[in-house]
Amino acid sequence: MQSYTIGQAARLLGVSPDTARRWADAGRVATHRDEGGRRLIDGRDLAAFSVELAKGGGGGEEGASYTSVRNAFPGIVTAVKLGDVAAQVEIQAGPHRLVSLLTREAVEELGLEVGVEATARVKSTNVHIDRT
Repeated sequence: MQSYTIGQAARLLGVSPDTARRWADAGRVATHRDEGGRRLIDGRDLAAFSVELAKGGGGGEEGASYTSVRNAFPGIVTAVKLGDVAAQVEIQAGPHRLVSLLTREAVEELGLEVGVEATARVKSTNVHIDRT
């Protein structure tokens, strides 16, 4: 399972590292330490927290702005539904929830699963997902 540093989690949640650190200190998201002493957040825990945060209206810092740079939304995979041929992947990118329909083969090749960092790229009505 992939784990994220406080800084990586902050970027995916669309907040500052200080805000992510405060949330971890307050027990809002569970952390553990690696061999080097860095605090890490398990990918599944971060995915669940990002969904909870989005449902609660954000919780980001005052004055924080959310933009898509060239229609790229870096985030974390929060759900994967696999069919025989097709799949549905949900990404939480800060306050934005994006859903993409793609082939099961593409999901498997990219190794997409809950808790994995990915970027949704949007062009018109098409959403493409890149594994980060």
